[in-house]
Amino acid sequence: MKIGVISDTHLKKPTRLLEDTVQKYFLDVDLIIHAGDLVTLDILDAFRDKEVIAVAGNNDGPEMKGLLPEKEIITAGDFKIGIMHGRGWPMHMGKKISKQFKGVDCLVYGHSHWPASYYRDGVFLFNPGAFSGSLPFPWRRTIGILTIDKGIHGRVIPIT
Repeated sequence: MKIGVISDTHLKKPTRLLEDTVQKYFLDVDLIIHAGDLVTLDILDAFRDKEVIAVAGNNDGPEMKGLLPEKEIITAGDFKIGIMHGRGWPMHMGKKISKQFKGVDCLVYGHSHWPASYYRDGVFLFNPGAFSGSLPFPWRRTIGILTIDKGIHGRVIPIT
């Protein structure tokens, strides 16, 4: 199974860059996870006919927070994946989010704008970085791909 992962789009509507990114990198994925800070639901239009699981982020307004959960747990193959955007100071975000979930094999998160792909206490933590760019370098846009087979593997992809 192949899962496209994106976070922190920070857009009011899909842009050509977002649509091109979806076509180039998410064309053959089985599912897309958006780890928050969509800003509007219109962003989901860029993913066309793909199934999308999205959570609300700290920059999503009350309407979005009413429609999207703060956190989610999904099953992919034999694995449970927790999804949450994150809040507050971005340092050690994976550690903070880990406290919000029990019994998951993988945690997908955003918020920090910095990509991460590592194991902590037997759980694979994955942050695709930010589609809107990584602070303090707004031109460093990244997304991610999770591959599920006998294990979970993550790859961060710079958007060029």
